[in-house]
Amino acid sequence: MTQSMRPYRSVLYIPGSNPRALDKARGLASDAIIFDLEDAVAPDAKDTARATLRAELDKGGYGARAKLVRMNGFDSGWCKADVEAFRGADIDAMLLPKVNSAWDVEMLAEILPDIPIWAMMETAQAMLNANEIAAHPRMAGMVMGTNDLAKELGCRFRADRLPLQTALQTCLLAARADGIAIVDGVYNAFKDDDGLRAECEQGRDLGFDGKTLIHPAQIDIANQVFAPSPEDIDLARRQIAAFEEAEAAGKGVAVVDGKIVENLHIVTAKALLAKADAIAALED
Repeated sequence: MTQSMRPYRSVLYIPGSNPRALDKARGLASDAIIFDLEDAVAPDAKDTARATLRAELDKGGYGARAKLVRMNGFDSGWCKADVEAFRGADIDAMLLPKVNSAWDVEMLAEILPDIPIWAMMETAQAMLNANEIAAHPRMAGMVMGTNDLAKELGCRFRADRLPLQTALQTCLLAARADGIAIVDGVYNAFKDDDGLRAECEQGRDLGFDGKTLIHPAQIDIANQVFAPSPEDIDLARRQIAAFEEAEAAGKGVAVVDGKIVENLHIVTAKALLAKADAIAALED
């Protein structure tokens, strides 16, 4: 499955230090897993977590879902060991925390030449440099770190996330300009299904590929919201059919449900159907 077609509706954080959670993750329906060696692992457990995670990855069993390892940052003292531990591992990317500029990405690229890089977008500096970060040739995706970003900005948490909108949309613009994946930040109240659904809907409306999650109970809602609905799929198929019929008649536009359909709508419709096919393939 290519990077562009791979679904990222649900991206679940799993602590690298928890063997039981690592094993349970093999049977979960998330599109991707972030195996976390950073925030979810205590300082005195870093070495054990690194070895535990590598052993579990070597066992396999995680299927076609994307596997990302969130390493420790350059200023942590654990960065080099993390890089060395996952050379040759069956992973899809290394996720670098606290990225501030493209220089951070370049430093990782120089010591890890053969694995795609994702960036945690969680600092004010990262927001100001989002375009150059996304444009680095080794970049494959971005993860919004909304908790850390809110802390740095000193903003309040609101249901509408108004204080974070500039940051969210800035990173979306950067990711879309360079054709890389981007997933929304976590929703902290993991027992609040209605709140999670509302924030997923907002993220989907903004254009995110999916949402990072802190608990397996959040997977189903994220998968539902970020997947094309049956109505979306039906409309896309009818738009394509109507446009092809119009083209055959020498016309440049079609009409579906009382709305004009042009070539740009067909590009969107075909992308939606490709996403639906990719999701079906992953779930199979």
